[in-house]
Amino acid sequence: MRTLRMILLAGMAASALTAPSAGAAEVTALDLGAATAARLAMGHVRFANGHDYNATVGFGSGAFHRPGDPPGTLYAVTDRGPNIDCAEIGAVVGMSAEALCAGDTAAKVFPFPAFTPTIYTLSIGDAGVEIVDALPIKTRSGRPITGLPNPLTLTDTEGAFDADGRPLTPDASGLDVEAVARAADGSFWVAEEYGPSIVHIADDGRVLVRYVPQGLEKDLAAADYTVKGTLPAILAKRKLNRGIESLGLSADGRTLYAALQSPLVNPDTAAYKTSRAVRLLKIDAATGEALNEYVYPEDEAASFTADAKAGKVKQSDVKISELVVVGQDKLVVLERISKTTKFHLVELGAGASDLLGSPWDDPKTSPSLEATPDLAAKGVIPLSKTLMLTAEGGPFPEKIESIALLDESTLVVISDNDFAITGDQTKVVRIALDKPWN
Repeated sequence: MRTLRMILLAGMAASALTAPSAGAAEVTALDLGAATAARLAMGHVRFANGHDYNATVGFGSGAFHRPGDPPGTLYAVTDRGPNIDCAEIGAVVGMSAEALCAGDTAAKVFPFPAFTPTIYTLSIGDAGVEIVDALPIKTRSGRPITGLPNPLTLTDTEGAFDADGRPLTPDASGLDVEAVARAADGSFWVAEEYGPSIVHIADDGRVLVRYVPQGLEKDLAAADYTVKGTLPAILAKRKLNRGIESLGLSADGRTLYAALQSPLVNPDTAAYKTSRAVRLLKIDAATGEALNEYVYPEDEAASFTADAKAGKVKQSDVKISELVVVGQDKLVVLERISKTTKFHLVELGAGASDLLGSPWDDPKTSPSLEATPDLAAKGVIPLSKTLMLTAEGGPFPEKIESIALLDESTLVVISDNDFAITGDQTKVVRIALDKPWN
């Protein structure tokens, strides 16, 4: 372990960053600047009790640098837009769930229900972060999509209300985008949580196709774009709001890599809460069909030291929020709670078990993968991980959800500010690695 030199901007205080394998030579917190901040301002909503919510776009749900683009060019994406858990509406807004959510504490309030998930092109440099372009995602007919929940029956969904407590109609075309990649032909790939699904988007923002777990395409028949059930059906057992949050694209554009955010609810919530087995897939970009399926083993919650010191942590607090491709079937995976973020290198194959099409993909298998504490005893070998970097404190924000490599030795991380629901601002940090991750 060693303390690393940091460059700090915007008055941020220094702290140590440790790296047992690959380290960082410099860490720079980048300023968004007044012009960028102005473009991200969404306006405000006033609730019935007089509470004013001033929204700011959060573009930190996913990030990607396309090889061959200028060194500072980065693509970033928003999620579904501002939303507030009805169970927490009292603490955030000062109104009751009865008043705003018809008493449904499992629902969400969408203060800006017409918000359109958007892909941003950013320029990253010493002067800070500049927005170059904003591309709203659209349906096949050119209508801006919303981030409202889908009308799902094969898996669970959630109710939605506006800021006046009026129920919102589910939207079959709605997307909760959580990761982005850009292909050589200019099209985009995004991952999203509702399905969960992988979505191919044309360079003009129109959805070309949405790949979902087998069977779920029937629930989304009313979507204003093509929906195909190509992913393993077992993925529909994702925990609500814990779908696919990480996505990578191979250098040749032929292969996608995606991981669930958390273990599946398989067979039940009890298994999800205690399991450390997250499913990671290699996918054929041409067909949307899975090629391989592996187990990514989460670290124990107690090992996320800053979070553990701040209070009690549970295994279900651990999340896989992003990944970046660093070589052929080699990925660096972002694993976090909130205050502590870890970056692990994994190589697909390399002795790990391929579960695709096996009994572990059958929901009738008992005990399930997620309910099996000793996978090795069942002949399942998870992916082997190498810890590359641990980031916490100092210039590093909480809730890092985006990572991208600008070149082989320059990493950018971005936080998700949740649209400033509680006043948080997006933070962008550039890290000069002391050696490449590949």
